[in-house]
This record gives sequence, C-alpha cells and structure tokens, in this order.
Amino acid sequence: MRKQIIEYTSPLDALIALTKQLNTYEIKYQINSEEFFAKYSQGETSDDEVFVEWAANYQHYLALHQELESKLRDVA
Repeated sequence: MRKQIIEYTSPLDALIALTKQLNTYEIKYQINSEEFFAKYSQGETSDDEVFVEWAANYQHYLALHQELESKLRDVA
C-alpha cells in the first residue's frame, strides 16, 4: 500500500483531519480511539497495519490537541 503525505496549513487543520480519520476507525470497529489505544498499548490487539496506523494517528491527535491547548492558554 502506498502512503500519501498530506501537508496542512495549520495544526488545527491537521487536528480536524485526524479527528475525521479517528471517527472512521471508531465507526468501523465500534470502539472509541481512547479505549482502542489503551488496548493496543497493552498488547490486546493485533499488529495489523490498520491498528498500527490508528494508534499512530491517535498519538498524533493527542500531541496536536496538547499543542493547541497550550497555545490557547498562552493567549488567554
């Protein structure tokens, strides 16, 4: 499978895109990303490519979310 690299103009745009992708996984597998990631981190899921991607996307989502929260606190 060939990966596509997408560049976003802002962290907010990236966060929105990741949220949409996470929602797609959540609907397909009927589990929210936080619960999935906890199970994945404890080795309770397989290492299928889709789960590795989901976990990476969730980690990226958390990092962006934290970055944006920090910037908002600095502005306030």
